[in-house]
Amino acid sequence: MGAVAQQKTVVVLGTATPGGGFPVYGAAYSSTLNEMDPTLSVEPRNTKGSTENIPLLEAGKIDIGQATGEVTYEALQGIGRPKVDLRIINAMYSNFGMFVVRPDSPARTIADLRGQPIAWGASGSGFVVLARYVFDGIGLDINRDFKPIYLEKAGDGPAMVQDGRAAALWGGGIGWPGFVTMAKAPGGARFIAPTSGDIERVLARHAFIKPMNVPAGSYPGQDSPITALGSYSLVLAAPSLHEDVAYRLARALHKGKGVIAARHAQGGESTLESTLAAAPRQDLIHPGVLRYMREAGILH
Repeated sequence: MGAVAQQKTVVVLGTATPGGGFPVYGAAYSSTLNEMDPTLSVEPRNTKGSTENIPLLEAGKIDIGQATGEVTYEALQGIGRPKVDLRIINAMYSNFGMFVVRPDSPARTIADLRGQPIAWGASGSGFVVLARYVFDGIGLDINRDFKPIYLEKAGDGPAMVQDGRAAALWGGGIGWPGFVTMAKAPGGARFIAPTSGDIERVLARHAFIKPMNVPAGSYPGQDSPITALGSYSLVLAAPSLHEDVAYRLARALHKGKGVIAARHAQGGESTLESTLAAAPRQDLIHPGVLRYMREAGILH
């Protein structure tokens, strides 16, 4: 962990497949931290996404890794796998899920998409895990009630909707590349999110999922705000990451909060205050980060 090269502490960051939101964030995050602390060399690496980053962290093959809230929840709770011992470095941004369709699509609601081919995303993506929880709450199964398409790369999704191979693409987050591509296409695109009744059912079943607001104008042609469902994506580390390295990461992020906000559509959400709010428990935040939070007066 934290090999030294040219007096710099190298920190390997696991992101996801090209064309998705995680690598875009990873580039803004690493360049900001490296700029704010010249002793750090945060190096983003493409992976299969959240579900691969957890075992890579466990195995010590990456130092820090990005993961959606749902994948983190399952790993910490031991759902479908043994419990994992990881710590939060910082909250990235609120990650919600919804569909995008072509403007000429007859579909107006989630119910209209039942039985249709849906591009759920890359198989290792946390978006797929989010979809599983959201649709379970609604009373649907993403594999049984739709014709699922799992992508090699997240960036393949828009073309599949545009040429008719998929009826809709599932994704989310403000500035998400797949949605930007669809919204900027000739004729634009339309978004389909859960209804208020759907939201009530999901929240009653899965309390860790939260309603999230997508302000009007978040995407070209999106004239009205949308309420979607999701959670905070996080940067995680193994507890064995040196406390001083975690401290320096937190300090650089806090110092560069204006810089990352300018570089990334949702970078302004990557604050230590958001990290405190997003953590299920305070002890899940890395001790080095907590030390900096106390020093900066964010945690008393």
